[in-house]
Amino acid sequence: MTNEVSYDFTGTAVLVTGGTSGIGHAIASTFAAAGADVTITGRKHDATGYATDLARFRYHRLDTTDAESIDALIASLDRLDVLVNNAGANFPDGRNEWEPDAFAAALALNLAGPMRLTMGCRPLLCASGLAGGASVVNIVSMGAFRAIPIVPGYGSAKAGLVTLTMNLAKHWAGDGIRVNAVAPGLIDTPMTAPMAQLPEMLASELAHTTMGRMGTPDEVAGAVAFLASAAAAFITGHTLAVDGGYLAV
Repeated sequence: MTNEVSYDFTGTAVLVTGGTSGIGHAIASTFAAAGADVTITGRKHDATGYATDLARFRYHRLDTTDAESIDALIASLDRLDVLVNNAGANFPDGRNEWEPDAFAAALALNLAGPMRLTMGCRPLLCASGLAGGASVVNIVSMGAFRAIPIVPGYGSAKAGLVTLTMNLAKHWAGDGIRVNAVAPGLIDTPMTAPMAQLPEMLASELAHTTMGRMGTPDEVAGAVAFLASAAAAFITGHTLAVDGGYLAV
């Protein structure tokens, strides 16, 4: 018995920022396996600088804090049907986010950069003929809904991205572009790997997760694929929590 879902994105042009590892790589791989033409971004100059095999994707360097880097990425695209704003990080340059300059850097990296990229991609998305409409999916965080005092800048940026998702959905409804977000809970990725060295913190987060385990990047990727598909044609402005019940506790 099986209840697996498969999608056909043959001929679809997809851009996944931060697609070299973790959730971003799983999202890019899901779209590629469904037949999409996938471009990913990373901070290194070329795809050979990563341990992960990225041969199935097109690669473009991107620094989401650099306007010229964002604009260069947009200029390199000739078409686009799905944009996934996944790139982001906490503790910019290793700094304490309670420091005002580090807080501002977190907003630039996780909110202002994705906003600039999304706005710049509007003409390409408007030209899409994708069934159900072109799609933007923003990857946010549980930090957008609950206090995580160690990363106030990151959480504030992700909360802003939730609000931006709703505003863009309304602003672009007449353009045939749907805008949604996915909010992952505690997911087993390189970003959360350091928690293994902090058993008390890990235990606390797991206790906050109804299902009592970490999620996988593939479980987040499936939700993104759904929101970008024709099955979600009447969904826009929504943030879908893929959190194992984190928000229920």
